[in-house]
Amino acid sequence: MPDENGTNRPISSAAYARTIARHPRPAGGDPMRRIEKPAVSLASMVLNNKSDQANHLSTKRKPKWLKARVPGGQGYQHLRKIMDSHSLNTVCEEANCPNMGECWARGVATIMILGDTCTRACGFCNVKTGRPATLDRDEPKRVARSLALMNLKHVVITSVDRDELPDGGAGIWAETIIRTRESCPDLSIEVLIPDFLGDSASLQMVIDAKPDIINHNIECVQRMYPAVRPSAKYLRSIELLKRVKEQGCIAKTGIMVGIGEHDDEVLALIDDVMRLTADHKGPKPSDPCDILTIGQYLQPTRNHLPIDRWVHPDTFAMFKEQGLARGFKVVESGPLVRSSYHADEQAGALNPADSQGCSQSSISDLLSKPGNK
Repeated sequence: MPDENGTNRPISSAAYARTIARHPRPAGGDPMRRIEKPAVSLASMVLNNKSDQANHLSTKRKPKWLKARVPGGQGYQHLRKIMDSHSLNTVCEEANCPNMGECWARGVATIMILGDTCTRACGFCNVKTGRPATLDRDEPKRVARSLALMNLKHVVITSVDRDELPDGGAGIWAETIIRTRESCPDLSIEVLIPDFLGDSASLQMVIDAKPDIINHNIECVQRMYPAVRPSAKYLRSIELLKRVKEQGCIAKTGIMVGIGEHDDEVLALIDDVMRLTADHKGPKPSDPCDILTIGQYLQPTRNHLPIDRWVHPDTFAMFKEQGLARGFKVVESGPLVRSSYHADEQAGALNPADSQGCSQSSISDLLSKPGNK
């Protein structure tokens, strides 16, 4: 240190020891290092969807109306065995869906294709994120074979986002739909697709495969997109739904509530979807999106976005009433509702005139066949 004449003198060992005793960190002032173990570390609270243990704050206590049945029963065990033997992924498990036991017991399942690793990191989703493994080209055949064994009446097929692929995985999507139709001609097929980064050619591949229902979830109100869906765009998702309707297909979407939105924003979203998806001159000109699902956001882990509020069942009833009044043909709204919850009943609730989509088959006819009851 400099003396009174400005000359630098070495620090004595005793002075250095006193300094270290008062400020126990390495010389040089490195703020990222400590001698003792930190009392609390925030490093593990970065959203990563991995299974590592972390230090967390407590979550909100669930209200009494949020109760789901524990998975079990003969139907559940039957599907569980087939899923495991064919190495299939289900969004029911990956997303910790509260309705898995009920849906599987009723003969409705949601298969997840294109692997179990998503290229996006949405703030609400429990599917793990990262760089996916090599594309499994055999998956469409495996899915079709397994669905033929399950004796389902309605299947929902979804996928992770595969933004690293040139077509976003649309080729695998199309082949899965076609092979499933060949293996299960009496099965109604609903697909819950990603936005393919807005690529119209990729979306067209899915439409041309002719599923019965094409679902793409908007997930949340527009204001919440930067936090909830940072890699997606609100208007891009609505544009996808409009293109589906433009080609005469049945379109479906879903949102979560309780993640930071206000009731008036939910109603504004309903108006946006109705207005913008009806802006076309397809086979049914000005026909808007058909089905809407609204459910309570449930924080999958403490690493994810916190729950802002528990939405009361009366508010869900209001959303359903308003959704129907503003133009949706079917609205499923409730605390435990997810996009695939009672998906077969939602499809069956469509009027016969509205139940024939791009597959050119009537969903109500498929669901009413003797083997599907």
